[in-house]
Amino acid sequence: MKKLPVAVQIFSIRDEAERDFKGTMEQVKAMGYDGVELAGLYGYSPEEIRDYIKNAGLKAISAHVPYQELVADMENTIEKYVTIGCEYIVVPYLTEEYRPGTEKFSEVVKNIEKIGEYCRSKNMMLLYHNHDFEFTKMEDGRYALDYLYDTVSADKLQTEIDTCWVKVSGVDPSKYIRKYANRSPVVHLKDFKGEKSDNMYELIGIDEGEKKAANNFEFRPVGYGVQNFKEILEAAVESGAKWVVVEQDAHYDNTAMEDIKLSRDYLTKLGW
Repeated sequence: MKKLPVAVQIFSIRDEAERDFKGTMEQVKAMGYDGVELAGLYGYSPEEIRDYIKNAGLKAISAHVPYQELVADMENTIEKYVTIGCEYIVVPYLTEEYRPGTEKFSEVVKNIEKIGEYCRSKNMMLLYHNHDFEFTKMEDGRYALDYLYDTVSADKLQTEIDTCWVKVSGVDPSKYIRKYANRSPVVHLKDFKGEKSDNMYELIGIDEGEKKAANNFEFRPVGYGVQNFKEILEAAVESGAKWVVVEQDAHYDNTAMEDIKLSRDYLTKLGW
């Protein structure tokens, strides 16, 4: 089976990156990663971020950029990531007022189309990174995520399928990747154990109001939870993915750097 390059989402090691971005990039490379996906600039200029990543021997493949930031100042925001050299811009998350089922969701779809068109003019591609709330069903029975991809053409929007949240929503990640064959250039590898709880997003640092305590759900290093990554990786390769990205939103028994090393070592054992 063809092997894809492996990146890490810097949100997984956000505290380390904020303390010492340059040194953290060097450690990421030493673990065997090929690239990184950004989630903020940590107070550095785009030129500094570009150089730290490049000098470490990594590639800045993509960046998670908040939807509101893209809407507020699309051109200047995207220009930062053009400077860094990212190939993909990713809408990473929608706050509650913009999600499927709200009045603003149709506005979101229109704005994503505009952002995608502008990205294309800059030789970049816009991706959408899902959670589980996009698996709400529309009136016609389609998942809201499918509605988004049906409405915005593939030349303006492609997928960044987060395999953890797909699984949490009750959908098979491998089958869903294959559903979007040739439209899934970047696939998120994320593992977990336990079950969906009422305050899932507090686990990734987002407070959505008073909710019940998280039950037994925990993010885990790749290969240390419930996911079948042999099938997921096979689906990614067969569906034309260009990169896989390790992501772990929270850490429990280990440091963030220890966890992403466990993930990379697991992939190495699989022949990656």
